[in-house]
Amino acid sequence: MKKAFTLIEVLVVVTIISILASIAAVSYSSSLKQSRDARRKTDLEQIRAAVEMYKSYNNVYPGTITFGAALTDPSPGTTIYLSKVPKDPKDPNTSYYYNSPGPTNQDYEVCAFLELGGTDAGVSCGASNCNYCLGPYGEK
Repeated sequence: MKKAFTLIEVLVVVTIISILASIAAVSYSSSLKQSRDARRKTDLEQIRAAVEMYKSYNNVYPGTITFGAALTDPSPGTTIYLSKVPKDPKDPNTSYYYNSPGPTNQDYEVCAFLELGGTDAGVSCGASNCNYCLGPYGEK
């Protein structure tokens, strides 16, 4: 007598493997989004710390920030506060949002778009509106 798997047994095994693979793919995708969001929050905190150091030295916040370049002191001494202002981890062509409103540069906000939530901040972060912002006193 020849021993072999029946068609039903093979179909059951293939179905179970497909279900497990789809669960793993969804879990992996969610983990990637969470890690990119954590990176975005860390990047914004680094920018916030550098901007605060800039203010403590110059008595004003920087008017603009060039993402991908250094955040430096405008005076001839050129103090470097952040060697490279970070960009979004998913799309390096998309920058975070930085604004120091008003002529006196006494306030600022730095924002990003989080993939897993947040409240619409009403400013553009590339293709979508930012939903996570930091200011001089932490999260806005």
